[in-house]
Formats: sequence, structure tokens, C-alpha cells
Amino acid sequence: MPGRVGMTDRSVLGLDRRRVELAEHRPEWRALAEHLCGEVMRATGGLIVEVEHVGSTAVEGLVAKPILDIAAGVRDRASATQLEPLLAPLGFAYRGDWGDAGGHLFVRESGPGVRTVHLHVVEHLGSQWEDYLLFRDTLRRDERVRDSYDFLKRSLMQAYPLDREAYTSSKGDFIRSVLGTARTRRVRRDEHHA
Repeated sequence: MPGRVGMTDRSVLGLDRRRVELAEHRPEWRALAEHLCGEVMRATGGLIVEVEHVGSTAVEGLVAKPILDIAAGVRDRASATQLEPLLAPLGFAYRGDWGDAGGHLFVRESGPGVRTVHLHVVEHLGSQWEDYLLFRDTLRRDERVRDSYDFLKRSLMQAYPLDREAYTSSKGDFIRSVLGTARTRRVRRDEHHA
């Protein structure tokens, strides 16, 4: 496998927002994400319907940037703006509405520009919510897809170590392909069971 993968001297989470570094999966990520999901649910007074750990840190056996990705589903995307004062005491700063590229984004940092958590607020059961869960669950279930994604991520880290945007956008075709195949399989399975 190409490239250096591993944690730096930082704790279990944290990466400068401009850099691309990957770490081998850490079992601690699951416990940290579960705790954080509970904190977010308690702090938001029912505005958030469900919270899920998504992204590569949610997939055992897959390298990941040491930043937790959390999807928070709201009944109405407009209510996401009401979350800012509720999430601020948890250390989250609002970074705007990224639309189809991530929903309303809240970030938690351990220092200036050192991201530890990305909280994506999207419509519960909407297309973004479904895509986050479908992609995560496909990677968890299908070792071949997980290994292909792992290889792609390592290659892109080598190509774009200081360009997070290029790294992220270069994964787009792979992600769209996996989601397209997974949706087709789900439709066939549903038709078969109907």
C-alpha cells in the first residue's frame, strides 16, 4: 500500500483542516462517536431526530482522517439554524450551509484549524441522510468495496497531501458509483420481497 499512514503525536482525534493524513482505524473512535451523538441529542432539545456516526471513522478496517463525521437528522433543514446556540456550549462552531456537499456544517476543533469533529445537519430520511448511511453500511458489509476505497484514499493522500479539497473531490466518482450500485441492489431486493 502506498503512503505513510498513522497517527501523529496528537491525541486520537485531530487534523489541520488543510492537510490530508490518514490513520489506521482506532477502536476508540466508536466510543467517542457514541458519546458525542448522545451529547448532541441531549443538547438540542428535540430539534434533531437522530444522530449517526458516518464517514470512514465509522468503518472498521478502513483508514480515515482522524476526524469524526457525525450526521444529524432534522425534520426540517430550516431548523438547523436554531441549533447554533445549542451546539456552541459543546464546542461546535457553525460553518455554513454546504447544501448537497454536506448540509449545515458545524465543526469542533482542538485548536485553531485543527478539526476533530464534522457535524453534518441534514434532513432526516432525506437523500443526504440516506446516502451517508448507505455508503457507510456498504463499506461495513462489503470487504471488496472497502478495500478499493482504502486503496483510493491512500493514493489520493499521496497525490494531495496539502490539498483537502482536491482529495475530497477526487473521491466523488467512487462514492457515486458505490451509492448507485447499492441503490440498484436495494431496489431489486425490495422488488423480490414484494
